[in-house]
Amino acid sequence: MEAINVGFWSILPPIIAIGLALITKEVISSLLIGIFVGTFTYSFAAGTGFMGALDATLNLMGQKIGDNAAMILFLSLLGVLVVLATASGGSQAYGIWAATKIKNKKMAQLATSLLGFIIFVDDYFNCLTVGTVMRPVTDKYRISRAKLAYLIDSTAAPVCIIAPISSWAAAVGSTLAAAKIFKSDILAFVSTIPFNLYALLTILMVIILATTNISYGPMRKLEEYATLQGELGALNPSEDLEESNGKVVDLLVPIISLIGLSILAMLYTGGLFSGEAANIVEAFGNSDASKALVLGVFGAIIVTFVLYIPRKILSFSDFMGSVTEGIKMMVPAISILVLAWTISGVCRDLLSTGEYIGNIVATSSFPVVLLPLIVFIVAAFLSFSMGTAWGTFGILIPIVIIICEPLVSTTPAIMVVTLAATLGGSVFGDHCSPISDTTILSSTGADCDHIQHVSTQIPYALTVALASAIGYGVSAITNFNVFTTLGSGALSLIVLLYTFNKISKKRNA
Repeated sequence: MEAINVGFWSILPPIIAIGLALITKEVISSLLIGIFVGTFTYSFAAGTGFMGALDATLNLMGQKIGDNAAMILFLSLLGVLVVLATASGGSQAYGIWAATKIKNKKMAQLATSLLGFIIFVDDYFNCLTVGTVMRPVTDKYRISRAKLAYLIDSTAAPVCIIAPISSWAAAVGSTLAAAKIFKSDILAFVSTIPFNLYALLTILMVIILATTNISYGPMRKLEEYATLQGELGALNPSEDLEESNGKVVDLLVPIISLIGLSILAMLYTGGLFSGEAANIVEAFGNSDASKALVLGVFGAIIVTFVLYIPRKILSFSDFMGSVTEGIKMMVPAISILVLAWTISGVCRDLLSTGEYIGNIVATSSFPVVLLPLIVFIVAAFLSFSMGTAWGTFGILIPIVIIICEPLVSTTPAIMVVTLAATLGGSVFGDHCSPISDTTILSSTGADCDHIQHVSTQIPYALTVALASAIGYGVSAITNFNVFTTLGSGALSLIVLLYTFNKISKKRNA
């Protein structure tokens, strides 16, 4: 199938997908309809009619699944590893260990955050594990359940979106591969990390809030109730952690194995061991990230089998049952990715959307340097409305790549910074949205009222978003310098936190 030029009609598929997603709050049907609009437009313009449209849809979708088969396999196997680590009791063992070491409220908050940082391979795994394990510990030191839910939510997606070995990195990397300026999926993902202001500043804010007495908005009142009256806002009484067969190593070893084996596999596929690559940096640049991640997670599952079965942490039948459960858990994410790859193919391979949008941008007087800030806001709005970061970057990344490709020759950093802003805005909207799966799982994990979690988290998330917007604004006038971008964002966050905390103190005096 050869691409054709249909002018304005080429931008209808993404516009319709975004519009329907906003209206229906459902991303899969929206992407599907957007795909069909694109393939029908192509087929009728090419004169192949109704059956030609169906053929184009199926052929393109099949091609994208084939091209990304390794990524689908990785996500499936990662789901298996997550289920195994949960079933082993390793997370529970961490909670029991932490309870013996923690002496005060600040340490309890830091320990909760640390566990969130450790479990970076998947946000679902993070939300449910951290909440279940740390509830008895945070209850002991009178930390409100709303604060616990915030700590859980803020160390889930914001951490996963900057972890090179995670379900999020796999999804984003496979989508970023459409940008021809990147040598590999993993380098494409890693290049966005320094400019992903929302994720980095959220982690900074978690550390500041965990180690200081800064508090404002509705959260301040709930924290005061918890400290003075012991009213934590729990839906159900907290249960003490019970001894299990699992040990802390049953949580750490699978994760460390995944990281270590994936890195070794990247060096292997990059030619370091065969001599094709002269050094480690070159090997990483040449690596096949998808294949490496599959090898890494498969190796981690083998290590986990050897770790669990001889010690009877899990029976053989339970171990194999986790394989099915893990794959099931990843089906929704894989479905979104397949449709995102397909609509990207419709725009790029069939309708020449890139050429059309590129010509519009090139001939307009639009200030290109403001593109990251604008995209950050658009991504945030779309993600908040749909309640899904994955659906948002699945829709927006192909469009951003199309817009930025003609601009790279004159503004080299524009692609990386705008893609990072897309990811950050997607996570921000997902972080705030009451219909987001991670927001719901965070309140479930903390066992607190869902609306209470949303209402107390939004002021904190908005603070980080405002600091991020300032950072992108500064980047526009400093030629996308990473140090001024990050520095201005971090400084803005600290000033905002101090100011809001001071105002809140005065109001409650």
